[in-house]
Parts: sequence; structure tokens; C-alpha cells
Amino acid sequence: MPTGRDRSRMIATEGGHRVTPAELFFDLVFVYAITQVTALMAADPSALRLVGAMVVLALLWWCWCCFAWLGNVVRADSGAMFAVLVAVMAVVLVVSLAVPEVYDDLPGGLYAPLVFVLCYGAVRILHLVTYWISSPGDQALHATLRRTALLSVAPPFALLLVGSSLTGVAQVLVWLGAVAIDYFGIYLTGSSGWRVSSPGHFAERHGLIVIIALGESIVAIGVGVADLPISTPVLAATAAGVLVVAGLWRLYFRQISESAEHRLTELDGDDRTRLARDAYTFLHLPLVAGIVLTALGMKKVLHQVADSEHYDLSEPLHGVVAWALAGGVGIFLLAAAAILLRTGGRRSPVLLLGGLGCLCAGLVVVLIPALLALALLAAAVTAMVVLHSRRAGTAEAGPA
Repeated sequence: MPTGRDRSRMIATEGGHRVTPAELFFDLVFVYAITQVTALMAADPSALRLVGAMVVLALLWWCWCCFAWLGNVVRADSGAMFAVLVAVMAVVLVVSLAVPEVYDDLPGGLYAPLVFVLCYGAVRILHLVTYWISSPGDQALHATLRRTALLSVAPPFALLLVGSSLTGVAQVLVWLGAVAIDYFGIYLTGSSGWRVSSPGHFAERHGLIVIIALGESIVAIGVGVADLPISTPVLAATAAGVLVVAGLWRLYFRQISESAEHRLTELDGDDRTRLARDAYTFLHLPLVAGIVLTALGMKKVLHQVADSEHYDLSEPLHGVVAWALAGGVGIFLLAAAAILLRTGGRRSPVLLLGGLGCLCAGLVVVLIPALLALALLAAAVTAMVVLHSRRAGTAEAGPA
């Protein structure tokens, strides 16, 4: 821990660095941000809104990732760094407040899409400036930061500004283009200059954001039955929802994250940086997005099951929400399979087939009662966790 005069300056991390309470405090605003993304989709469950919400999630993810990388090389509990984190928390909280109005601005206040974009730009600038100051003598890092500003910050920010003046499909498409340029720009800047000082810290930070997303699924179950009476079907749906969340937790923390962290620890230099970028920064986004989509589906299931005055127990989910329930799990499983492939070269037929099956399951979900669909999804996730665990155990054991 920093002491004395060290508390007022930035302090480099060491190889055994772990997540600090300051970073857990920082993540609190992203708990709210992810909740807002789910609410954004639930308010208008259309295909366009789902795409738009995923664009917003991708931008929020980038804000979080920037400081996950920075916190790996500079202690978040040092005075200067903690001051930056608090400032970013305030800005991201404003971003989160703007999320529900980002595609449908309400009259009488500030123009929410522009507020969202300006605050997002402020976070990206704070990140680059803080990274620059944290390593004054690192010329390779400074060169990378300049390329990042030119390729992955300025052009997307300009597109986001343009998109904020548009509405409907045009706004979503322009913002989607900004996200694509942003992510591709980071890939083009290369791995030189970036550092992953502590693999354990980096893996733990991403595990915590997965926990936050899973927590949103639990919250969605509660929100779905808010102000509605508890009944036996509600209890059954709640149990099924918890089984789905528990299955995803088990799959990630027992069968994905451990092997990814082990591989990250084995590498060093630019090889470690590239693996961290691909497996964590890029591939954890669809992992989290899948959880958020499933949360939307579970929220709607619980609402329909609880609201007996407007819905019958035999009524299925409708529209994109029916796809989101199982499709979100499918995206999660495919992302998990991609992480395993990138980190260890392991192919998982269970995750691949299960993921593809869940993506297509919306065709069935719209035909069966919502409660039954959730129960079948819970059973399928449990079965996939067991099968994948057995196959992984057999592969590790090798031939007798």
C-alpha cells in the first residue's frame, strides 16, 4: 500500500498486484450503467432498439476497459489515480443517466444524446492523458497513445457527434459505425507500448465485470415482479432464472477464466498484451452482452408470469424478447468458446453447438409458454455445463 508522500502521486503496480477496493468502488457506476442498458431495451423491445442498446453497451464497455488497463499498470488507490477515478465515475454516472433518453430525448432538459457523447469523449480523453502522465519516459507507450488518439478516439468521436443530431435508424447506424472504427482502430495501433503488468489483476478485473453483469440478471428477475403478487409460478420462474445465472457463472469461473488467466501468465511482452486485448477486451464484450440480453428475456418472463391480470400462463414471449432469452445465452456460449480457442487452442463442440442452438431457439420460444421456455433454458444450460466439464476433464486427463 502507498504510504506518506507516495499517496499523492501515481505508483506503478507490481507483478503480484491484485484488485484494490478503489477499483471495486469505481465499478459501482457500471452496475447502474448496465441496469440502464437493460431498461433501455425493455422500454421499447424492438430489433432496432436491441441493436442500439448493444451500441451503447459497447461504448460503456470501452470506458470500463480503458481504466481496467490503466489500473493494471498504476495503483488505483494512489492519490492522483484515485482522484482521476472519482472524476471518471462522475462523468460515467452522467452517461448512465442519459442512456434511457439516448434515442428518445425527453423535452424540457438537456439534449441527452449530445450529453452522452460529450461525456463519453471526456472519459476517453481523461484515460489518454492519465496514461501519458503515468509513464513520462515510456516513448513506445506515448507513440501508441498518439496513434490511439488519431485512429480510435478522434474519428469515432466525430461520428458520435454527427449521430447525436440524427434519430431512428440513421442514428443507430452512424453510432454503430463509430464503434466499429473505434474497435478496429485499437487493433491497428498494435500491442507495442501497452503493458499487462499483473495477469492475475487483469483476469480478476474482468471476472468482476462478469459478476456485475450476472448480478444485473438477478436484479432483472426482481424488477420483473415489482409491484406484482408472488405466486407459485413466480417462484418457479425465479428458481429457473437463478439456475440459468448459476450455470453461466459456473461455466465462466470454473471452466473459462482459470485457463485464460493461466495462459496470460505464461506469456510476456507483446504476446501477453495481444492475448489480453483479444481474449479480454474484445471477446469479453459479447460475453457480457449475452448476459444482458438474457437478463432482458428473464425480466419479461417474470413480468408475464406475475401479471396474471394481463397475461395467461400459456402465453409465450413475443418478438425480439423471445429471441433475447435464449439468444443471449447463445452469444455467451459462443464467446466462451472463442475465449477457449484464443487462449489455449481448445475447441469446444458443446459450447459451439449449444451456442448455435440457443441462437436459433427463438423460433421455438415464441410457440411455448414463457415459463416453460425459461425452465427448458435452465435445463439446457445445466446440461451444457455438465457436458463441457466432463469433456474438459477427459481432455486434461489424456489417454490412459
